[in-house]
Order: sequence, then structure tokens, then C-alpha cells
Amino acid sequence: MSDETPDHEADKALAGEYALGLLSPDEAAAFEARLATDAQLRAAYADWAEDLAMLTDRIEPVAPPPDSFRRIEARLFGRPSRRAGPAWLRWGLGVAAAAGLALAVGLGTGILDRGPMPPANPSYQAELAAEDRSLVVSAAYDGSQGRLFVERQQGGARAGRALELWVIAGEDAPQSLGVLPDTARADLEVPAALRPQLDGAILAISDEPPGGSPTGAPTGDVLAAGPITKL
Repeated sequence: MSDETPDHEADKALAGEYALGLLSPDEAAAFEARLATDAQLRAAYADWAEDLAMLTDRIEPVAPPPDSFRRIEARLFGRPSRRAGPAWLRWGLGVAAAAGLALAVGLGTGILDRGPMPPANPSYQAELAAEDRSLVVSAAYDGSQGRLFVERQQGGARAGRALELWVIAGEDAPQSLGVLPDTARADLEVPAALRPQLDGAILAISDEPPGGSPTGAPTGDVLAAGPITKL
């Protein structure tokens, strides 16, 4: 019989989900905060990272092009990342990323699929934030596709409520772009008539009933807003 406590077993499972990239952005941030102070959790994560890294043992090393990292960051984030952290954490993240990629390629499970990806060359971008930053959503518009990528970085809808995204162009009435899903990332189509009006417009998020506003206009509080800027 195992002498490990339920809490330790739960932490082992949580470390595995983090190593495989299965946690939401909020959950991953909370896990990383615990790593800095919880030696037992670091040990559980290190075990997962080591086990997953073994999956790459049979892969012959190939030197990537010198600009690979810059191109990957540009594809994922639209700009070079400046995030940093303790050396042990950066090393661990690198090992886990490599191992997770090998697992996805080897098994063909798509386990690392975290939803839509931001456009590599967005035409416009915006950050929608509450005054206390309890809700933060970033947006990037792909002019070639007429699609708006949104990523909820902080916060979410209240229980039994929904977050609806609106665009406000000049003095025009708000136009709905749809209800944001429960997932952190979404890819929304911008109606053709609204695309020419995005420059200088405002994006806003309102608190609505499930399924969105029943009136075609915001009915609840405006939780976050931000201007659209041209890149």
C-alpha cells in the first residue's frame, strides 16, 4: 500500500499536467508560484520532466537554424518574449517543452494543442482590462483572414454568466463579436462590414446571461475595455 498522502498524489498529477502543457494560463501561473517555495512540488515536477525527456533519447540531435527561437516566438506571440525566471525553472520548462513535443509527434495524440494560435503578422491589437486587472484579455486581428484572435489572460465569467465581446466604432452603437468561450483562447470572425471600422475603434467585454445579450446590445456591466491600435 502506498504511504503517500492524497495531497501528494494530487500534486504529482498536477505536476504531470503542467509538464504536458495541459493547465490553463491561470492554473499554470499558480503552479509556477508554488514551485518557487514548495520543494516537494519541485521534486514531483522534476520527476515528470526527467521521465518525459527520456522519450527523446532515440531522436538524433539536429542543430536548428540560428534564428529558430526568434521565429518561434514571433509565430506564437507576435513579438520576442522577454519573460525570464530562475535558471532551474527555465531549464525545466525547456526540458518539458521538448519532451511534450516528442510525445505529441510520436503518439499523434495532439495533446499539446492549446487552441487557436495568434496571427504571425496582426494588423491590429488591443488589450482589454478591468480597472483592477481582475479581467485581462488580449486581442490580435488578422486582416488577411478577417479574424480576431483573443486570449483571456486573467479572470473569467461569473458563475451562471457569460462574457460577450463588442466593438464600438466612433459614435456607432456597440456591435457584438460573440460570446467568449470557457477556453482561454478563441478565434472570432469579424463581420465584413465592421472590418474597415476597426482602426481607432474600442473593444469591450460585458457581463451577460448565458448565450449572450438577448437584446443585441450590452445589458450587463462593462467589465473590461481597450482601444484597438494599428501595428
